[in-house]
Amino acid sequence: MKKLFLGLALAAAPFMFAQKVAGVTVERPKKEIPTELSKDKAKMFNENLIKFLDAVKVSDRKVIDAMLSDKVKQIVTDDVLKKVKEGIDYTKKLEILKAGYYVTGDNEAYPNLKYKYAGDSSNKEVVSAIFEEDGKILGVMPMNNK
Repeated sequence: MKKLFLGLALAAAPFMFAQKVAGVTVERPKKEIPTELSKDKAKMFNENLIKFLDAVKVSDRKVIDAMLSDKVKQIVTDDVLKKVKEGIDYTKKLEILKAGYYVTGDNEAYPNLKYKYAGDSSNKEVVSAIFEEDGKILGVMPMNNK
């Protein structure tokens, strides 16, 4: 009988000493998301993208890897670069259509430039590029406007 009471006491002990927790909410601090990208930053990002696209055009993997963010280097394969190369018309010059920020699902904001071809009056977006604040490239996505 003593063993039964000891077993019940050990099994019930966590419930007797447990504290009731009520009204707990987890608050994540909201990050301030900038609304505009400064002209100096946009100019730096634009120069980096042009250098990157020139390297993609001639398949200079050393320059490409130097310009990519460490977050994406592992997933950027030669096939991915080939799709980027095929999606851009290198005979036309790119110009910035919009400059702003891209917000991810986890509420991180990254600088984003959207491009059109110079002289195109339709203002159709042809390339979107996302950067880290230091100018490293996180992503380049040509739009299929053909």
